[in-house]
Amino acid sequence: MAECHPVGFQWVMEAKARGAKLIHVDPRFTRTSALADAHVPLRAGSDIAFLGGIINYVLANEKYFRDYVVPYTNASVILTDEFRDTEDLDGVFSGLDPEKRGYDHRTWQYEGMEVQAASGQRDMEYEDRVGPVEEAARGEAHGSGGAAIGVGDPERDPTLEHPRCVFQVLKRHYARYTPEMVERICGVPRDQFLKVCEMVTENSGRDRTTAFAYAVGWTQHTVGVQYIRAASVLQGLLGNIGRPGGGILALRGHASIQGSTDIPTLFNLLPGYIPMPHAHSNEDLDTFIQAEAARKGFWGDMRSYMVSLLKAYWGDAATADNDYRFDYLPRLTGSHSTYETSMAQIDGVCKGYFLMGENPAVGSANAKIQRLGMANLDWLVVRDFSLIESATWWKDGPEIESGEMRTEDIGTEVFFLPAAAHTEKDGSFTNTQRMLQWHHKAVEPAGDTRSDLWFMYHLGRLVRERLAGSTDEMDRPVLDLTWDYPTKGELAEPDAEAVLAEINGRDADGNPLSSYTQLKDDGSTSCGCWIYCGCYADGVNQTARRKPGKDQNWVAPEWGWAWPMNRRILYNRASADPDGKPWSDRKALVWWDADEGKWTGHDVPDFIADRPPDYKPPRDATGPDALAGNDPFIMQADGKAWLYVPAGLTDGPLPTHYEPQDSPFQNALYKQQRNPVRHLPAPHPDNRYAPSGTDPGADVYPYVATTYRLTEHHTAGGMSRWQPYLAELQPEFFCEVSPELAAERSLKHGGWATIVSPRGVVEARVLVTERMSPLTVDGRKLHQVGLPYHWGPNGYSRGDAANELLHLSLDPNTHIQESKALSVDIRPGRRPRGPAATALVREYRQRAGITEETGTEL
Repeated sequence: MAECHPVGFQWVMEAKARGAKLIHVDPRFTRTSALADAHVPLRAGSDIAFLGGIINYVLANEKYFRDYVVPYTNASVILTDEFRDTEDLDGVFSGLDPEKRGYDHRTWQYEGMEVQAASGQRDMEYEDRVGPVEEAARGEAHGSGGAAIGVGDPERDPTLEHPRCVFQVLKRHYARYTPEMVERICGVPRDQFLKVCEMVTENSGRDRTTAFAYAVGWTQHTVGVQYIRAASVLQGLLGNIGRPGGGILALRGHASIQGSTDIPTLFNLLPGYIPMPHAHSNEDLDTFIQAEAARKGFWGDMRSYMVSLLKAYWGDAATADNDYRFDYLPRLTGSHSTYETSMAQIDGVCKGYFLMGENPAVGSANAKIQRLGMANLDWLVVRDFSLIESATWWKDGPEIESGEMRTEDIGTEVFFLPAAAHTEKDGSFTNTQRMLQWHHKAVEPAGDTRSDLWFMYHLGRLVRERLAGSTDEMDRPVLDLTWDYPTKGELAEPDAEAVLAEINGRDADGNPLSSYTQLKDDGSTSCGCWIYCGCYADGVNQTARRKPGKDQNWVAPEWGWAWPMNRRILYNRASADPDGKPWSDRKALVWWDADEGKWTGHDVPDFIADRPPDYKPPRDATGPDALAGNDPFIMQADGKAWLYVPAGLTDGPLPTHYEPQDSPFQNALYKQQRNPVRHLPAPHPDNRYAPSGTDPGADVYPYVATTYRLTEHHTAGGMSRWQPYLAELQPEFFCEVSPELAAERSLKHGGWATIVSPRGVVEARVLVTERMSPLTVDGRKLHQVGLPYHWGPNGYSRGDAANELLHLSLDPNTHIQESKALSVDIRPGRRPRGPAATALVREYRQRAGITEETGTEL
């Protein structure tokens, strides 16, 4: 966090100055480690075993917060007798279809009711809820808030003793995650691991809370979602969710990554985490809502959020008579992640592509696949500050050097359009803590540079002008869009605050709304993103507020604006006990005021304001009306935190340790080596996988490499490698190796090393450092290689791209790549040039016996 998120890390240091303890778990000793109370080096890709070991410690030693767990989680819920765990099936769950490489979730359900999925592959669940459909494309929808639950109440055992209750299933599942097993899998010595367990549990309970902060080191794995789930299970058991100083913080590497997922830039979501419709036959709005919306909690009001969004998109053209133009929305026909899109480019299906603030030619996994895809486009539009590698690969990319591509054979027409920096435009950032903060333009953009808002608005304006008068129904969605933003200045820059006001939402009279609870499903309200409703309340840009901390309470509600409803801690009803009283004075946040008949406190209560703690809803209640007074997790379909996920994830109801796609080790816990439903894109000769574990040829790639970020550079380097002072601070691509590995492979400090994977070969300067500690894993010594991923051949600071080495094997829920753990070999000297480079990769593959099938087995 100190390395990659230094601005946020100042508050960690503030907490440390007040007595907080800081534990840093990372394969490398970093700037964070240097300031931590404990640094725990572990093998990259083994975090679920580590977290599972802490869960086992908590359960076995009764360190869980029972008064929180019983009423606020699903620990007491009893599962059907059809469910089989990894303990029963040697590493897989019941319902696995090996041919389809997917799970049927029906055996994961609660006794007494049926649970439906809100994310993952959706065709099965769609038919469950709305009846048979005609042959449908395999789409997917990743909503938030958990799976939707059917009518009725699940059977529960508040004593937590029933053998099929979630609590007992959890105990059995994690029983083998012992300190000895953690040491064997992760390389973390038993005593060091137990010290972490003690520190975490001693700082959790009524009077204390512990927070987890993670970044892409947890997400970029074939089980990345389950990494975060494991932390959620642990925090739920310890009572650290919804309380000050607790929670799980997803650190964001750019000022508005959170905003880009909220609004969003993801292919499978609409704004506010509403699932994107998919290509079922004859799906109308009512059918979509029936299939996707929860029946309990605030996701039960999805129709209001959806209709208001459609009104924001199409205004007066969206009416009840035409289903609010639901038919205008695009439809998913499967996964359209960046990696499927690259394959579609290679296959000639995707003909044109926009790149805005992205540099996949060096920054995406298996960068060669990205370049091969772009080389098969008709046109490519690149908007960036500098001539990044994604704008110039056609003349200076690695495939030009190797002779695999010739510039004169590439038909892609590349348009480079210079982009304005954030200092040259108005707008908002949404950060890790869901806070929107407004930034004001400092200077006018120079020359031909323009903001993203200018580009998208005027592109849309010109397209609409070209289509004016068209009678083709295919053009109506574009022509009917509300596209009337005011502009200002010589450049006709769209007014960013006008866009924010549209996102905030308006009532039937055009007045700004102040809360998503005001949204209606009858077309009388519009809102561009329901969770942002209120950010422009009273016609005031709430995100631009900057009241000093000394002039307000410690929650600081008047600094910026946090979604939803300026709430700073989500699910904060859980900060009070079932009777509505704070768990302790020290950790008081919100509480029930019986005299006033409402929830009050330091933060905006994340609960229905006048719902008393003892409220019991009628059995036929739906939506928010179905929430009981002790249901703090109001976006979950049952109001509870889920220690066990009965549906909603594609790869299992409980986090389970699997080895990474490329791993020199066998899974010590189960016969099942890898995540059985990991997402493998279509086979390609340049995306081969390494043999793993005890497979023949695995010793050809004996080391584990992990990629990471440096403070001095930013992501794929487009914002930093062109800055002379940053280039001087970190001038070259390098690899970090331990002194022992350096001796083993004759690597010289400051010299060159060649790193090889089944996909590619790169060279890097050698940094011999004790920051990389050898680990003892499964009885043998493991060396790990650290690779910063910022480089490419352009700019002041140049070098090979670490992502040339990566494969395309993805998390099945999010389709994010596995960048943080892969098998490599390392040797002294510079890599070969030209055709000799590809020949070296080929020679390694032949020695390892790699074929198209290697690593694709279940």
